[in-house]
Amino acid sequence: MQRIVPRLHRTAWQKFQQQPMGMCGIYLLVALALFVSLSGFFSPFRYDEIHLIAKNHPPSLRFWFGTDDLGRDVLIRTSYGAYISLCIALATVIIDLILGFLIGSLAALSGKKTGECLMRFLDIFYSIPTLLIAILLSVILGSGFFSIVLAINLISWITMARIVRGQLLLLKEMDFVMASRSLGASSSRILFTHLLPNTWGPIMLTLTMTIPSAIFSEAFLSFLGLGIQAPMASWGTMAHEGLAAFQYYPWRLFFPAAFISITMLAFYLIGEGLKKSFNNAPAMNLP
Repeated sequence: MQRIVPRLHRTAWQKFQQQPMGMCGIYLLVALALFVSLSGFFSPFRYDEIHLIAKNHPPSLRFWFGTDDLGRDVLIRTSYGAYISLCIALATVIIDLILGFLIGSLAALSGKKTGECLMRFLDIFYSIPTLLIAILLSVILGSGFFSIVLAINLISWITMARIVRGQLLLLKEMDFVMASRSLGASSSRILFTHLLPNTWGPIMLTLTMTIPSAIFSEAFLSFLGLGIQAPMASWGTMAHEGLAAFQYYPWRLFFPAAFISITMLAFYLIGEGLKKSFNNAPAMNLP
């Protein structure tokens, strides 16, 4: 019997293009990417270049976003902070996808007792506060890019594992999987042909929501002094430095806070668009 496999990803993309919120999020991300890419054309300075004579200079034609207490250009530091924050978010997404997918698949496709024991172990591990882990890692490894990535990713992938496990357990009992098994399909064929393609929607949605969470976590930890350290710049460190001077030099806090908000808003809008798109997309079946 010839089997027809609907192109779920193409249908979801067509539905996504019809979602105003999702497309608005895409446009905001494109604008952010252009800002990071082109900011060097609008300012000749480096992110760590000090100009004490121009310290705390308000926004002007020379310094579009003003300067900080060391005369460093806030525009370039905000652009560099976007690069740091998005790199941390990308690392979080990759680790979440790999670990969460592997552990979630193992818990769903192994025996019932093995899966339950594995998930209970993850629940215990998940109960450890992320801030406590970040503090311990910063003491052991020192503050920096590696330690903050490790602190964020040490627990965040557990959410992905739970979602993958729940989706696979649900799909295993559906009619098209049972029909494929009754026709003699092997376990590997069922896994790669039926189960994995139908988990792509929830996985994409979870990853989209992971990115703003990672950006906020990085900003929060850096704000507390546990993340990126000077002279490197991230949105969290810039917000931490700008808070003390907010009453007199508000632009030092305004711009990093605005970019954190815009980036998180963009990914949440994309997530809402993806949710509606995959909910309206047809599920895979077996005629």
